[in-house]
Amino acid sequence: MAGYERTDRISEEVRRELDRIIRDQLNDPRIGGTWSIVRCEVTRDLRYCKVRVSVLEEDRRDAMMAALKKASGFIRRELGRGVDLRYTPELIFERDDNIAYADKINRILKEQNIHGEDS
Repeated sequence: MAGYERTDRISEEVRRELDRIIRDQLNDPRIGGTWSIVRCEVTRDLRYCKVRVSVLEEDRRDAMMAALKKASGFIRRELGRGVDLRYTPELIFERDDNIAYADKINRILKEQNIHGEDS
């Protein structure tokens, strides 16, 4: 169990650092709008990290993912400088549409007035 706690802790540290790097250091115009890193999952051997990214605006999702994949080498180098790990994991960016889907459902429900006036 201690191994899982360690990878969970490292995953969260990596998530925070990736968020900082992407927001503060990437100047790609495709990165913008409302987005968040939903989750990072570092493998037990710390070689790989699956990064789940949610982009609220549907028309920006593909461009955002392309920008992140293009900048993955730079992001990985900066991650290595910001997080003290023996190995800097290879980053695998994946789109997470759960938040956007929930937002869409919420808008539909509001349009149908199912939530009521105070939602």
